Amino acid sequence: MRLLVVEDNRELAELLTKGLDAAGLAADVVATAQDARDVLATTRYAAIVLDLGLPDEDGLGVLRSLRAREDTTPVLVLTARGGVQDRVVGLRSGADDYLAKPFALEELVARLQALLRRPGELLGRSLRVGNITFDTEARQVFVGDTPQFFSAREVAVLEILMRRSGRVVSKKLVEDQLFGLSIDVGSNAIEVYIHRLRRQLADSGAKAQIHTVRGVGYLIAEDKAP
Repeated sequence: MRLLVVEDNRELAELLTKGLDAAGLAADVVATAQDARDVLATTRYAAIVLDLGLPDEDGLGVLRSLRAREDTTPVLVLTARGGVQDRVVGLRSGADDYLAKPFALEELVARLQALLRRPGELLGRSLRVGNITFDTEARQVFVGDTPQFFSAREVAVLEILMRRSGRVVSKKLVEDQLFGLSIDVGSNAIEVYIHRLRRQLADSGAKAQIHTVRGVGYLIAEDKAP
């Protein structure tokens, strides 16, 4: 799942991306309001972490323009302005949540996960296809009652497919959600992850399979009894 972080403090941005990555959330980072406007014009994100004290414009301007065009992407405002009136203005401008600096990274991740669990959003606590269950918060996969152990990237690929079970997911979408803008992706990286997932799930007795739709992408679907 792919997020946008709008933060001009480089050290804080790096801390955020590492924490989000550990929670299975890929993040693109921009440092100015204009860069945020540019990337939001072409890319859809699951959620946005928005600093208000940007070097070229107040982040509230970005938020208001987003809501003015009826974009409902969840926005968590992250700022040093922690007063009650500041929070009220942020929420009335269209923010879904508001977290004042300094903050605990664990709380930020938990707040984002809560936003993404809201009705109509992307993140359910538990995903199930056949006898495969994925706990999105613990980042744990089970086949039946048996835990399965995958790399963080493999788990992320499986999550993308399980969220769209029964539907074909394009390779490009998987790459975008998994890596974001800043990482060069090898031509066969996704195929490698798919191969490892497919093999281990089959070996563990999974009652669902990952199928390749040539020239299009991948889908995961429950095996149907004959």
